[in-house]
This record gives sequence, C-alpha cells and structure tokens, in this order.
Amino acid sequence: MAKLKWGMIGGGEGSQIGPAHRLGAGLDGAFEFAAGALDHRPDAGIDYGRRMGLGDRAYGSWQDMLEGERAREDRVDLVTVATPNATHFEITKSFLESGFHVLCEKPMTMTVEEGEEIVKIAAATGNICAVNYGYSGYSLVRHMKAMVARGDIGKVRLVKAEFAHGHHADAADADNPRVRWRYDPAQAGVSAQFADCGIHAMHMASFVCGQEVTRLSADTVSCIDVRVLEDDAMVNFRMEGGAVGRLWTSSIALGRQHGLTLQVFGETGGLRWAQEHPNQLYHMPLNGRLQVIERGEGNLSPEADRTSRVTVGHAEGMPLAFANIYSDLAEAIRAQKEGRPMDPAANLYPRAEDGLRSMAAVYAVAASGKQDGAWLDARPPIFR
Repeated sequence: MAKLKWGMIGGGEGSQIGPAHRLGAGLDGAFEFAAGALDHRPDAGIDYGRRMGLGDRAYGSWQDMLEGERAREDRVDLVTVATPNATHFEITKSFLESGFHVLCEKPMTMTVEEGEEIVKIAAATGNICAVNYGYSGYSLVRHMKAMVARGDIGKVRLVKAEFAHGHHADAADADNPRVRWRYDPAQAGVSAQFADCGIHAMHMASFVCGQEVTRLSADTVSCIDVRVLEDDAMVNFRMEGGAVGRLWTSSIALGRQHGLTLQVFGETGGLRWAQEHPNQLYHMPLNGRLQVIERGEGNLSPEADRTSRVTVGHAEGMPLAFANIYSDLAEAIRAQKEGRPMDPAANLYPRAEDGLRSMAAVYAVAASGKQDGAWLDARPPIFR
C-alpha cells in the first residue's frame, strides 16, 4: 500500500512539539514526510527541511508551501499545523479551502467565531480537520472510553479531571520571555493556564464519558501578582448526560510534573488513569476489589488492542499516543479515498467540533472567573 504524503508547518529545529509529531506520523509507515515550512525564518526553515530530506519541498513560509503543494499532482494528503496559537486559524482555513486535510495543534483558533468558521469550512469541503488532543490517543484512555460506553461502571455520576504542574511557579522567572507570553492577553488571548492545559483535561473528560460540557462555573486566580491571566483555575461543570464535573488546572503546583489525570465514578464502578503512569488503568467495581488493567494484556477492547504498540510491561509514551492519532487519520483518509466506511475502532480522532467546544469553554471560564464563579453556558452558539 502506497504511503500517504504528510507535510508540517512549524515544529522546526529546537521545537518542543515537532519531534513528537514526526515520530508519531512516521511510526506505522502510513505517512511519508514529504513537505514542510518548519520555521518562521525562511532560510532556517528551508535549511532544516533540506536536512530532514525534504529537498525542494522545504519551503520558506506556509504561504509558499500552500502554493507549491497545491500545484503538484503528488501533493501532501495531510498537513499538520504546529505554529504559534494566533496563526492556527488562518493557516488551517487556507489549507482546508485548498483541498487539504489538516491536523491542527490546540487551541484550534483564538476565538469562538473563528472556530465556528473552521467547522463550517470542514463540513462544506468534506476535508478532514482534526485537532491534536494527543493524550486521547493513549491505549488505556481508549479502553476507559470503551468501558464507559459498554456500561462497565453504570451511568456516570461524577468525573474529576486534573492537569496541574509547577513549572511556572518561580516568581523570579515571570519575566522570562518563554514564560511571560503565556500570561499576556495580547499573545495568549483571554486565558492562560486553562487554555493551555485545562482544555486537555476537559476534552478528555468529554471523550471518555461520551458527554459534552453544557455549563460551567470557574474560580480563576493569578497566584503570581504580575500576571494578567490566570495561572490556576478550578472549574465545576455539568454535562449533557447528567454527569457532574470537577476540573483543576495549575502551573504553580510545585511537585507536580505533568499532572494530567482522569477519574470517572459511575453507579457500579470507578476508573482512574494518569498520564505519567499510562500503562495502568485502575477499575474499582461496586462491592468488589480494586483491579489493575495493564496496557497490552489480553481481552481488552478493540479500541485498546488497536492502539497498543509494544508488549505488555514496557513503557509507552506520548509519541506513541500521537502515533495513534495519526493512525486514525491515515485510516480516515484512506477510507475517504476508497469510498468505504472507516474502521470504527479508529474513528476516534478529535475533530474541529472538539476544538470549537474547547474554545467556547475557554471564553466561558474567563468570563465566569471575572464574575465570581457565575454559571455560564459553555457551548458554542451553533451547538446550543
């Protein structure tokens, strides 16, 4: 089977996220890294792209890449957008309208209105627009979702999500340009920590529970006084299926490293998973004993089996979770090309609609925090 062609915008030399995307896209041999505009500095982007083997398909800007690829018969099938947040909308919109499938880093856009436009463009063109909530690619997160869907813990009563770290806790570091921009409304928008990390936790809660967030109440605070935007937030929310949600996100929680965890409590059982220990899922049946489900063991769900990459007992990390998102997209693109339904176990990649819901939640959290925790509608207008 011929490889699909993949291109990347951003994620150049020294990038934090670029290597994870390149590892994920290349892991299964489904994609060939064929084109890229890898740096906002044209010469640096072309140089790095050529060193990565892209030849004359190493471009100096995303605009050059759009023009160059649009004219080729062997154009890229999928474009990953891994640029600064404020550029996501324009790049994603341009490539979708030109007939390309897109995987955009989160946040998909900077405003709800932009998110609604992306959703409409994807629907009108039929092109795939995915958003990289990459942690939903972990095998046991998908097994957790399957367990909830088949009723293993009964109706979900409560979900508790966290994404708390302490890497911005040093007040002396508050003026560091690599940190400062995250708390500057001119560069980050209306929210800092919730928009950066909290939306991952909220997306995972919705993904696993199969319920969307309808309304929320937020307490936001800047624990380091010079910051305009929040570095800690506690969010209570309600979901369309009746589940109650609690979410804490922080960047000043010293002692926490990554901190993405999810707990789901149902009528007949509870589940707990942590990203720093992704090989174990804890299941507590009502009136039973605590069970430890190991990634890679037998008799798991098709969703978990499909996304388990290495033998049981070995570490499986973030690039492999990203690889599962790329594997989903490869299956979706091929199914579209071949005019067939896609494998249901692969039909789990986050959509533009997820990116839009996240942006609506960001604005609701920011507004609620300024209104002393007022309960607000968390849904984008087109989904109300």
